Amino acid sequence: MNATRTFATAGRVLRQLSHDHRSVALMLIAPSLLVGLFAWLFVDQEGVFETIGPPILALFPFVIMFLITSITTLRERRSGTLERLMTTPLGKGDFIAGYALAFGSAAVLQAVITVVFAVWVCGLEVEGPLWQLGLVAVVDAVLGTSLGLLASAFARTEFQAVQFMPLIVFPQIILGGIFMPRDQMPDVLYAISNFLPLSYAIDAVNAVTAGDEGWDVVGPLLVVIGFVLAAIVLASLTLRRRTP
Repeated sequence: MNATRTFATAGRVLRQLSHDHRSVALMLIAPSLLVGLFAWLFVDQEGVFETIGPPILALFPFVIMFLITSITTLRERRSGTLERLMTTPLGKGDFIAGYALAFGSAAVLQAVITVVFAVWVCGLEVEGPLWQLGLVAVVDAVLGTSLGLLASAFARTEFQAVQFMPLIVFPQIILGGIFMPRDQMPDVLYAISNFLPLSYAIDAVNAVTAGDEGWDVVGPLLVVIGFVLAAIVLASLTLRRRTP
């Protein structure tokens, strides 16, 4: 993998993305609007948003980055762009790393906007440092990006990329601890949740909002980062030049 080619790929992706105003709006504004909708929904129920808000803050950036990344990357392959790029010295690792860097940069901006909106507009109470909440949100959005890259390596069409959501995303939403604390789940479901990266992202954001420190925050974050790296490596190994 070559750093120059990776950064060049990331720059090209960001330039293309800047011209797609709908995707930019979806990526930067939609998570905040959805968090705001949940805050409004429970405005008359004291303490409910403080409980469900942190997991929601982890969920929406993850889902949206998964969708945008998987569809955009697949479009590159179907259009023949990847096939043309592979005639140059650009390797699969450079391509995947460039996309991960580009969408990871967008995820940073998305996370900052979402956290600021959740705390200062929706009134989400955070006992821990705000920078930690922002860091967790960034890592969570990057997790969605990496899984989106992995899904795009296997999908043949944009519709198939969306169909990966019931396989990759929905089980994590159900078992991640949004609807029920994981330690209250049946033993089998709790064991399954331990293998789902979103579970650890939700654990991390809950720890920050509760004011926990040390390994309660760092441990889950390291697990999520491990899943991110594994997904990126696997995506680069399984990426096809073009979808038949």
